[in-house]
Amino acid sequence: MNKKHIVIGLLLAVAIAVFLSPLASPSPDGLERVAEDKGFLHLAEGVELIKAWMPDYVFPGIANEALATSLAGFIGTLLVFGVLSGVGLILARREKAPDSRGRSHRQN
Repeated sequence: MNKKHIVIGLLLAVAIAVFLSPLASPSPDGLERVAEDKGFLHLAEGVELIKAWMPDYVFPGIANEALATSLAGFIGTLLVFGVLSGVGLILARREKAPDSRGRSHRQN
């Protein structure tokens, strides 16, 4: 895969995150819906097990909810792309690196 395809894919993912995320359903997700239906959602209100950077997929400090959601989608997409690109580069280098006998890890 060449860099042009990667850039096009990233731009497409960013466009989807920025322009479609504000249109997402405001209904609760599956787990939250079950907790609501079974009557124990109140037990989790205000309790954070893990401190989230962007709770509820909204960038904090921005009053306009659509803009805050778009910004959270943009940043989240770039973070995921960056992490996975880094993992891919590490794995690619590892595969190309010769072992102690001078052979590549890759088996052809």
